[in-house]
Amino acid sequence: MGPGETAGLDGFLGEWERWSAEVLESHLSYPILCFFRSQHSNQSWLASLTLVLDVSALVIVGVGNDEDQFRQRQARLTFAMARYAVGDLSQVLNTPPTVPKPDRLPPADVARLRELLAGAGIALREGAAAERQLAELRRLYEPYVNAMAQLVLLALPAWLPDPGVPDDWETTPWQGSPEEAVDALLGDAEEWGTVAARRSR
Repeated sequence: MGPGETAGLDGFLGEWERWSAEVLESHLSYPILCFFRSQHSNQSWLASLTLVLDVSALVIVGVGNDEDQFRQRQARLTFAMARYAVGDLSQVLNTPPTVPKPDRLPPADVARLRELLAGAGIALREGAAAERQLAELRRLYEPYVNAMAQLVLLALPAWLPDPGVPDDWETTPWQGSPEEAVDALLGDAEEWGTVAARRSR
């Protein structure tokens, strides 16, 4: 990881800072937009805001490696804007903050998160101060996004990926995994019907 990658994250978070401001403006003006449903069940403005806050919180706590550290300034700006958005939208929707149950990131998952980041060559700052800071940052937004998620019947995104679940780009409504896609493409036309029947059960 080098300076180019840290600058890339700054640009990414900068775009999400502007997006968060736009969501706040549009959804405060037209609260009915808060109930908008994407055609994809795993896509939501609220899930996106939550993910942006999660990533920003990690960068604020401190992530990097021996070569470079991700800069915190843009992460702080993005976190502030996104947190402001969820706070105001929670108020306009009359959803008092409620702590998520179960915990979105229990201690065992923090350890696993460190392992996943280490596998990508990135270290999350360790120590009691880092653990405390991450918990404090999460308390600033998780109760708000959790309350709104309950209102709009949304499952908040997990901090960690489910083992073995393929990425969206690897699947289609016809196949649930890359292996199914290859089997269908290499097989005869009847295979499409077989796969479709299996997926519809």
